[in-house]
Amino acid sequence: MDRASKPAAQPNGIHHLAIGEIVVSALNDGVHQVSFDDLVADDHPACVEAHLGEHRAAPPWLTINCFLLRCGGKLALIDAGFGPKTPFVGGLLRNLSATGAITEDIDLILMTHMHPDHESGLLDPDGKAIFPNAELVLHEKELAYWRDEAAMASASEEAKGDFILARKALSAYGDRLRTAREDEVLPGVRAMPTPGHTPGHTAWLIESAGDALLVWGDIIHFPGIQFAFPGSSVAFDIDRAAAVAARNKVLQFAAQERIRVGGIHLDFPAFGHVAPSGSGYRFVPEIWWPLV
Repeated sequence: MDRASKPAAQPNGIHHLAIGEIVVSALNDGVHQVSFDDLVADDHPACVEAHLGEHRAAPPWLTINCFLLRCGGKLALIDAGFGPKTPFVGGLLRNLSATGAITEDIDLILMTHMHPDHESGLLDPDGKAIFPNAELVLHEKELAYWRDEAAMASASEEAKGDFILARKALSAYGDRLRTAREDEVLPGVRAMPTPGHTPGHTAWLIESAGDALLVWGDIIHFPGIQFAFPGSSVAFDIDRAAAVAARNKVLQFAAQERIRVGGIHLDFPAFGHVAPSGSGYRFVPEIWWPLV
């Protein structure tokens, strides 16, 4: 070993958390740089940069995580990541492999919604399902939205591309699709609808042996902004008012119930608590512990 050599990259991005008898593993898919002009809809960029403070990059890097659930002898993923869209994303499969699992082992994929940074990792470059044995589970309103011809026709050109990508994924898993409302899809794992960002946007509530974890999708994009200012929305919210209402409802629920949360776009390793702070909230990261 060259003692003076500089590591080229971080080690595997994996963090395990036991929720009763269920083990939830945060798997980092990478980071993706975004623009305030593209994403923050309600605040002037200078104001937003002031919210971030001096210790966060502006424009920010969007963390992308997925979550692996070991539950009742089944393996389930929450979301599938962005895939290798840029040099800094596409780490899901590497980190999944480091847990000892392979793509063929995944029994279910629980989608928060079907935007590209959550579903692009479902397909290989040839458009085939990466997870050949997995059932794809999403809210019934999410499935209906991405199949809606009128919704696609009225979308922007960029959003039309999202429809095309979502439909390719839905087609690839077509005989292995299941829709949910507020169902328990695995023992102790059930859907919690949080519509607004998309019509079928869904969080997943995991409960076992008196413990609980709520894994959400795009309730929070920017941890440095939207905990403190939950009224801040993003340009990709299909219904901004509903998205803000969902964010406030989920943050209030998490704070009042003192339930742990995990987020697709929370800073890795993405587990923690929500606490009231002034007129908004703050995120309290879970303390790292060497045992699972």
